[in-house]
Amino acid sequence: MKMNRFITAALLGFAVTIAAVPTTTEAETLRVMRGAASSALKVPMNRAVVVESDVPFAELSIANPGIADISTLSDRTIYVLGKLPGRTTLTLLGGDGRLITNVEVQVTPDVTEFKERLRQILPGENIEVRTANDGIVLSGTVSSTARLDRALDLAQRYAPDRVSNLMNVGGTQQVMLKVRFAEMQRTVSKQLSAGLLINGIGSTLAGSVGAGSGALVPGTAIGTPGSTNLNLNSGAVGQAAVGFTIGSTQFGVLLEALETKGVIRTLAEPNLIALSGQEAKFLAGGEYPVPVAQDNDTISVEYKPFGIELDFTPRVVDGDVINLSLSASVSSLDPANGFSQNGFAIDAFKRREVSTTVEMRDGESFAIAGLLQDDFTDLNSQVPWLGDIPILGTLFRSTEYMRQQSELVIIITPHLVTPTRGEALALPTNRIKIPTESELFLFGKVAGKTPRGTAGEVARQDFSGSYGYVME
Repeated sequence: MKMNRFITAALLGFAVTIAAVPTTTEAETLRVMRGAASSALKVPMNRAVVVESDVPFAELSIANPGIADISTLSDRTIYVLGKLPGRTTLTLLGGDGRLITNVEVQVTPDVTEFKERLRQILPGENIEVRTANDGIVLSGTVSSTARLDRALDLAQRYAPDRVSNLMNVGGTQQVMLKVRFAEMQRTVSKQLSAGLLINGIGSTLAGSVGAGSGALVPGTAIGTPGSTNLNLNSGAVGQAAVGFTIGSTQFGVLLEALETKGVIRTLAEPNLIALSGQEAKFLAGGEYPVPVAQDNDTISVEYKPFGIELDFTPRVVDGDVINLSLSASVSSLDPANGFSQNGFAIDAFKRREVSTTVEMRDGESFAIAGLLQDDFTDLNSQVPWLGDIPILGTLFRSTEYMRQQSELVIIITPHLVTPTRGEALALPTNRIKIPTESELFLFGKVAGKTPRGTAGEVARQDFSGSYGYVME
C-alpha cells in the first residue's frame, strides 16, 4: 500500500515537472499543393521556415544563396534559413525533370523581438511596425514627442540607419508664450556751484566756478536769470545772488544748487503662438539706419533693429511638459557714445540680452531678473588753493553728483493652446462705432451706438474704475 502511494506521488511529481517545462513553438510552414505555392514565403533573418510539398521532388535550387540557405529534410520537406534581407526564388523539380513550382522567398529583418520590446517600453501607444527591404518602417500616432524619440531610438538598435519614421504626434502641439518685460529706470543728479565778483576802481575782477561766466554790467542786477552777471546757468532753477558795496568796491556772490530726479517705467507684454519645434519672433521698437562703406567708394545704408526683441522655439516633450529655448534682448539708442566722421553721425546702442533653455509644464512661469545697471559719477572742480580753504572754499568749488540705476525683469509663461472661432474674439476697436452727422453735430457724440454681438458685450463693460498699468 505504501509502495503504491509512493509510485503515485512520483508519477504526479513527474507530470507536474513536464507541465512546467515550456513547450517550443511550432515552426512556421508553407505548403506547396497542386504545383503552386499557396503564398510567398516570408522568412525572418536568422530564422528558419519549413516548406512542405504535396508531391515528392527530386531536385531544388535557390537563386541567391547569399539571401537564403536551403537543405532537404525529406523528399517532401525543405528547410529554408534566412541570411540577409532581400528577395530570391526557390525552384522545385520533379523526378522527370519537370518544374513543380517556383516559390518567392522574401527575407526580412526579424522585428518580432522589436515589437515585444516596443510594447513593454511604450504600452498603449498605437505604433505599427513594418519591414521595407532591409529596414524598419514605423507608422501610427504617438501621444508625445518624447515617446516618438524613444521608439526611434529603440528601432535604431535593430536596424541602424535604416529606420523610416511615418509616425504622427497627437494632442495639442501649439504653444502660446506670454512674456512680460518690465524695466525701471531712476536718475538722481545734484549740483552745487558758486561764483564771486569784485569790482574796484578802474578795474574789474570776475570769477566763476562751474558752467557759466561772470561779468559786471553797470546798471544791472547781480544774478539776474538770463543775464551774464554771475549767472552760472541761465536755465537754472535754484540760484541765490548777493551784491553789496564797500566804498568804491563792489562785491557779488552767487550760489547755485540744482537737484534732478526721474523715474521711467517701460513695459511690453507680447503673446506669441508657435507650433512645436518651430521658431517665433517678436520686435517692438524700430530699425536704425547705419551707413556702410562699399568697395566702389560708395555708401549704402543698412538697418539695425532696436527695441524689445524675443525669439523662442517651443517643443512639447510629453503631455503638458514644454521644452523652451528662449532668446530675449532690450536695446535702445545711445547718442552719448555715438560716432561722427565725414558728416555722418551714428548713434551707439545700449543692449541687454539673455538666452536660456528651460523645461516646464503648461501654465508655469519663470522669471529672468538681475539685469541691473548702476552708473555713478562724482565730479569736483575748484580754483587752485582757494578751493581748499575751509568753509570759504565752497565759494570757489563746483560739485556735481549723478547716479543712474535701471533693472530689467522678464517673466515667461507658456500655455498649450488650440485654435478658436474668429467670432469669439473681440478687438479693442470693436467698442467704437463712427458717429453719424446728427450724433456728432446735434448731440456732440464722438462715438456711435454700441454694436451688437460679442463686441457689444465688451463695449458695455464698465471701465470707470482703475484699470491699465498703475505705478505708485
